[in-house]
Amino acid sequence: MSDITTTWIAADSAGDWSISGGALASGDDLASSVLISLFTDRLADDADIPPDGSNDRRGWWGDADEEVKIGSRLWLLDREKLTPAVANTAKIYMEEALQWLIDDQVALAISVATVIAGGSRLNSIITVTHSDGTVTRLNYNWVWSQG
Repeated sequence: MSDITTTWIAADSAGDWSISGGALASGDDLASSVLISLFTDRLADDADIPPDGSNDRRGWWGDADEEVKIGSRLWLLDREKLTPAVANTAKIYMEEALQWLIDDQVALAISVATVIAGGSRLNSIITVTHSDGTVTRLNYNWVWSQG
């Protein structure tokens, strides 16, 4: 059985379940898994400083005592200016969030590339190499608020 399809809605910077024929759509489990991994707020590490200056480390309460956390720390970059260093940090956070795909043998390898476009848009390309050698590329682009 396939998972419910989650679709990224760029205008809202949010994911939503897709509807097909009046019912929840299913399929494309990899794309849905990557979306959830990247755009769910992972619990911040102890050394991380939340962008709003609060003590809210976000994350899912079920991750409190877990070694592998769900989601990514991309949310920590919310108020940062888009610079090459921030684009590199975003790349690191994405790789961290997707590592479970390799650990759970869903993928043989994951490659993440980030590029600043037009000064205010971060483009990312996720390349997933499957165990049979096939490759899936997923693109995510978002306009960056300039802090």
